[in-house]
Amino acid sequence: MEKRVGWFRVLGAFLIALIMGVLAGSLVQTQFNLLALRNLGVEIGLGTRLQTSLEDLVNFAPVYAVVFGASFLVSQLVASLMIRQLELRGRAPFLSLGAAVGLWVTFKLVDFLAPMPTLIAATRGAGGMVAMLATAAVAGWLFAHFSRRRRGLPRHLAIGAVIITLGWMAPQESALADASSGYRLETFASGLEHPWSLAFLPDGRALVTERPGRLRLLSADGQQVSEPLAGVPKVFASGQAGLFDVLVAPDFEQSRHIYLAYACGTWSANHTCVARGRLVPNGLDDVREVFRSLPAKTGDAHYGGRMAWLPDATLILTLGDGFDYREEAQKLTSHIGTIIRINRDGSAPEDNPFIAEAEALPEIFSYGHRNVQGAVYDWGNNRLITHEHGPRGGDEINVIEGGTNYGWPVATLGLDYTGARVSPFTEYDGMASPALDWTPSIAPSGMTLYDGDLFPEWQGSLLVGALAARRVHRVVLSNDGAVDMETLFGELNERIRDVRTGPEGAVFLLTDSPEGRVIRVTPW
Repeated sequence: MEKRVGWFRVLGAFLIALIMGVLAGSLVQTQFNLLALRNLGVEIGLGTRLQTSLEDLVNFAPVYAVVFGASFLVSQLVASLMIRQLELRGRAPFLSLGAAVGLWVTFKLVDFLAPMPTLIAATRGAGGMVAMLATAAVAGWLFAHFSRRRRGLPRHLAIGAVIITLGWMAPQESALADASSGYRLETFASGLEHPWSLAFLPDGRALVTERPGRLRLLSADGQQVSEPLAGVPKVFASGQAGLFDVLVAPDFEQSRHIYLAYACGTWSANHTCVARGRLVPNGLDDVREVFRSLPAKTGDAHYGGRMAWLPDATLILTLGDGFDYREEAQKLTSHIGTIIRINRDGSAPEDNPFIAEAEALPEIFSYGHRNVQGAVYDWGNNRLITHEHGPRGGDEINVIEGGTNYGWPVATLGLDYTGARVSPFTEYDGMASPALDWTPSIAPSGMTLYDGDLFPEWQGSLLVGALAARRVHRVVLSNDGAVDMETLFGELNERIRDVRTGPEGAVFLLTDSPEGRVIRVTPW
């Protein structure tokens, strides 16, 4: 009987320490996220701070409980065995140290395995990391304190701790139904490794990029796929980094110029770059870099990488926030998290919105973006339309106006991947709200503004590819916002990386996989 009671005491002590560690860790990560916004000049009142902290206890704490719980269990078992084997005096310091070291190792392991560079945003900086580890150390001390022989916990308290640690049931999410219109899907080209972008040449042939760093030429009928073209700049290919968009110059028939967007540099110092080259029979000639984003960043996530021409022949390039650098999107001293506008030679146009501000980078056209991977110019309505990835929800379609702040990370409709609040604000004074948002996230990719004749019912619609949703969304944009009308091509069940309108009105899709394809969509 004494042994059974002892186990209840240890179990109760462990669960109480675990609960306190999870609650403390959740509160700490919230305060560091809010501090990052405060450092941008965002006003956060006490009521907002409390509400955000409570929301994170509901949404973030269950996720953190899994991460912290695994590390705490293993670390306390290892520390307890070491104390017993080495006959160490004083359990509390060793259990505290073990909990902190165990959590640090777990953070590093999770960040290595997870698709995002840093799972828990508060740990992006040294201060946040130390604070999170301190909460683990306190939990280790509590476990040592409550599990002492003369500090037994009542059995009902141990049972209550078990009940508190039960998980939350996640609500089911709904999705739009696929449309069942009459179209035919056929493989136009295959054998492509993670194709990223497609651009048609005046003679009907097409250029296609592959994320690992290859550019290929497709015949007009798709039957021939060239060997990789020579002259492509050296690409940093890792994770989301690689060769991105390809864009044909407006005067291609005279200049033969094409533009490539790509990641350049190394893991520890990389950028989004743009190069211009002249297309010759076997590849590219006279290739030179015309733009490189600043500053350099570490990691391989969130590059943007879409390009579009404006009516004055200036070039738009979309950029990402690098995932761990989201606050940079609010700084005009950084290209990270912006859309830039440059001349064809890479210089900044004299009428760019921030050209006269001494501290601002002259190429910036708009800012406050997360990861913009879709961009089209609507020639009929004279407007630039983009979309960007939110985190967990909050994907956006925006109509871009020069000089405008689009909110990230101060205002967003999405949560972090852990369920934590990125910001307490879904809108903020002086920042533009999206024309349309998607929650849950569809992970939007390439898009086209359909202007062909083969599908009259799609005329003027945005066809937005979706990676996570594995389909295409047809969106109608108006002066009052946008409406997600229907989803298409879900029967493919493939990640859609790019969507293009072909020369004769067919729709072309790129599938994002190691055995990627170009799919041609025509009417029945």
